[in-house]
Amino acid sequence: MSESKSFGLFVGFLLCATGASCPIELSPPSVVVRYGDPVSINCSTSDGHSAEMGWEATVGSTIIQNVPHVAWTVERLIQTDYDVTSICFYNPPSGASSDQCSKTSTVVVYTFPETIGISGPGGVMVEGETCQFTCDVPNIAPVQNLTVKWYKGDAMIHEDTFKNVGAGKKPVNQSSVLNFTATRQDNGLTVRCEAHLDLRPNGPQLNASSQELKVTVHFGPEGECLSLDKLELQEGDTLGGRCPMTGRPEPDVNWLKDGQTVDPAAPMNRTDAGRYTVSAESASFVRRELTVHVLYGPEFKCPHTYTAVENAPHILSCNLTGYPQPDIVWRKDGKDVVLPEVLTRHDSGQYSITALSKLSNVSVTMEINVLYEPTQIVELEDSEVDVGSDVWLICSSTGNPQPQYSWDFYQAPNVMVKNDDGVARLHIRDANAYNEGSYTCHATNDRGRVSKTANVTVKGAGGMECPIQITPERMVVQHQSRDSHRANCTPTSEGSMHLKSKYWEDKHAGKTTGTYWSAAPDGGWNPEPKCIATFHRIGECWKELNLTIYKTPDSVSIRAEDNSLSTVEGRSFQMWCDVSNVAPAGSVTVRWYRGNETFEPSSRGPLRVTDCQPNNCDPSAVAHPQNVSSSITVTLNRTDSGAEFRCEAQLDLGPEGPQPAPSATSGPLNITVYYKPAINTTKLPKAIPVFRGYPEELVCEADGLPPPKIHWTYSSQQVLNESEDTLTVSEAGVYNCTATNEVDSTYYVVQVILKEDYLPLIAGFVAVTVVAISIVFLFIYSIYYKNTKMRRYSLKNPKLDTPSSNVAHNGWDMQFPMTKLS
Repeated sequence: MSESKSFGLFVGFLLCATGASCPIELSPPSVVVRYGDPVSINCSTSDGHSAEMGWEATVGSTIIQNVPHVAWTVERLIQTDYDVTSICFYNPPSGASSDQCSKTSTVVVYTFPETIGISGPGGVMVEGETCQFTCDVPNIAPVQNLTVKWYKGDAMIHEDTFKNVGAGKKPVNQSSVLNFTATRQDNGLTVRCEAHLDLRPNGPQLNASSQELKVTVHFGPEGECLSLDKLELQEGDTLGGRCPMTGRPEPDVNWLKDGQTVDPAAPMNRTDAGRYTVSAESASFVRRELTVHVLYGPEFKCPHTYTAVENAPHILSCNLTGYPQPDIVWRKDGKDVVLPEVLTRHDSGQYSITALSKLSNVSVTMEINVLYEPTQIVELEDSEVDVGSDVWLICSSTGNPQPQYSWDFYQAPNVMVKNDDGVARLHIRDANAYNEGSYTCHATNDRGRVSKTANVTVKGAGGMECPIQITPERMVVQHQSRDSHRANCTPTSEGSMHLKSKYWEDKHAGKTTGTYWSAAPDGGWNPEPKCIATFHRIGECWKELNLTIYKTPDSVSIRAEDNSLSTVEGRSFQMWCDVSNVAPAGSVTVRWYRGNETFEPSSRGPLRVTDCQPNNCDPSAVAHPQNVSSSITVTLNRTDSGAEFRCEAQLDLGPEGPQPAPSATSGPLNITVYYKPAINTTKLPKAIPVFRGYPEELVCEADGLPPPKIHWTYSSQQVLNESEDTLTVSEAGVYNCTATNEVDSTYYVVQVILKEDYLPLIAGFVAVTVVAISIVFLFIYSIYYKNTKMRRYSLKNPKLDTPSSNVAHNGWDMQFPMTKLS
């Protein structure tokens, strides 16, 4: 550099330092230029005079020139140190008011790479671990204007600036480091960086983006069971379903029990409970030991019944299973109880045992039976009875099992023992001398025995019953039967030692020696046979054979009251069953049949002797055949009409008589049940609309027996068409349908409402409207035609012309002078 230039530069610097006013302008005052690109700055004086001007620069300096302006130009800015300084200096001409000065331009040289690089962890990241991504920006200047932005997907997550890197202006290779902590949500996302060089306001804003790095994040394994010491699941659940494992990649889960591999998809049952080891491997390996409990509801194995001995310790136990261990509640008679260790008789009964758990409740019932010995006998007391009367001795005791009773007494045929409902009853019927004495009752069960004795005294035992017996006690014989019927007469065991003699006697055969009495085929109706015996101590006594001679009825017939074969529904109706020539009449039982089924009438009359005299109507008063009748009263309805009624007479002669009991049945009796009419209102509404000119049929149907007759009554003056149950009406009014038969009559009133048929009126109105519209249209059209189609003229001073026989047509040949109007 020449000395003049150096001096000028120095003076310029000095002037600038002193702050003197410098009349030069730089255009532009500052530039931003890419390395290797051209650059130009014009320096001019503002006083309008030529002066010595020049540029002093690290590259592209100019010589001093006497010009009003001078430019600093560099075709390619390739300064290696990037520290470019350019100063324009000014030496004013002599006489100028300004002083020597200079101005320095701001020159920023930049470089920006076409591509930037990104690097990071290769392969797979593990959730929670922190790794570094590096963004490399090569050959960048000035680095202080550089900003690096980091993106995860489309979201910016970090920004890095380099304002404090240093004052150097040379290109550098700059890196930005991102500390990245991976989460499972980041899996599959991409990471990239962008370099932004902001040279505004005088320079450009440059951007460059790196490639995208895909993030793969592994995590797990995770699962509730990996943090538990105890696991509870229900029967049917699976380990895999109850303990799902998550992770990336899919965890490899292994369950072990007692060193054996367990299928986690297999349903669990109660026997699978125990100690398990679960291991899972995904991003890491986890191993856990835990106790598995299988929940299941309570289950009972209890006896349905349990028997214990009173006041002895019991060994009652129930096998109760369930997890968690259920609570047990005992209930008896609706109250919570505690079963004692030693049971008494009061603990017998039915118990409800309920097992309670959080899963379910289960109840069973158990019958506890406590055995104990019989208690002391009660109710057995000494008795005094008149001869021929009855007496009951009652022996009662409680025990478990229920005591069995036995009696010690002098055996007699008129003494009967019956055990019922835990009580022993001894019945002495027709007490006699043989029944006096002591009666001891014993109550016994497996646990012990108790006894008690009572004495019976028979007052008037001197009139004891004759000690003989007739076999059979009762004999049933058909009248004039050729079959053999014999009765045997023997002394009782008590009277046999005192017997002197015995024989038979009846009304017809008289006295007959021997042991047997035989019924004669031609005997009468009431021979009254009896066995007569003489004893040493009590003398002569006798017993009569209970003999029944029977005859089946000659006929059985059924008849209605007054021989009527009809009745009215709902009324009482009486029927008679006549049984002719039957004996004994008192043994006749009458049954009634409707069709093939028996029925019980609402009231039944007693069996009476036909045509009996007053005070002689009891059928059991006479042994010979009689005609008897039985009546019933029933209330029939229409469904009974035509049904067959029959009666059956049966001779009930007891177990000694023929089996089955003889019976005879009447012929059928058919009864007709009349009932009042009922009008069918479903076909006949209460109110019926009728349009004028359109007759309507009213149909009145009625059900009844006999079939009812239909009659219409009405207030209309018009003669109506009436045919049986149908009435044709065309006028409003009240119409009464009456149904009548022999039983009763009923009626039904119909209100006929007359309505006008407005359809013809509407049609007429429409026609009149059309005609009126047509007339109006023709009128309007005529006016229109006259005003638009015909010519209009006005006569002005008309003068008659000589008649020429011409006819004027639309004014063309008119003989009158006319003025055309339109």
